[in-house]
Amino acid sequence: MGEARSQVLWNHTSSVLAMLANIHRDAKRSRVYHPADFNPHAKKRSQPKTMVGIEALKHVFIDRMQEKQ
Repeated sequence: MGEARSQVLWNHTSSVLAMLANIHRDAKRSRVYHPADFNPHAKKRSQPKTMVGIEALKHVFIDRMQEKQ
């Protein structure tokens, strides 16, 4: 029950912090802040890591050009 209360309080606090950060940010130099950026309970969003081998690039750029000719 204590964990749920902590999550609820942090949801509220992180929303307020994100709003304040967005009010005071420089739109040209920084990104938009989200409540998850300030919430220690939120799961961190990670960029999907896509690994492509050189064979795939060869197929896209070289083999397709030869097929068109």
